[in-house]
Amino acid sequence: MTRTFVMVKPDGVRRGLVGEVIGRLEKKGLRLAGLKLVVISPELAARHYAEHRDKPFYDELIRFITSGPSVPMVFAGREAVVVARSLIGATDPVHALPGTLRGDLGLAITENLVHGSDSQESAEREIALYFAPEEIV
Repeated sequence: MTRTFVMVKPDGVRRGLVGEVIGRLEKKGLRLAGLKLVVISPELAARHYAEHRDKPFYDELIRFITSGPSVPMVFAGREAVVVARSLIGATDPVHALPGTLRGDLGLAITENLVHGSDSQESAEREIALYFAPEEIV
């Protein structure tokens, strides 16, 4: 049993797709273990996306993720990171396969509906950014 971090980004919240994201992950066998609705501060966004700081899209990424409410979540299950990433799909919705969240629901590379941890190490780091241990069941 492992855990992963998944976050519905502001575009997904605005479009009313939080339930769809949760439902697809649960139907695949992942268990929702933590959830909250937050408006991410620029400081938290900078810590979350620190590895992208020197990339040309960094400022746009920070502006977008702080533009409205997001829903950070923790999911648990067998190979949770791999399962969630396969359901989320490729970063660019144009290249995401049908049947994935981004393939079915994503509209643009920046506003691509959902974030998912790309490794177990990233999952643990991202979970710790958004959740205290006692907030995860």
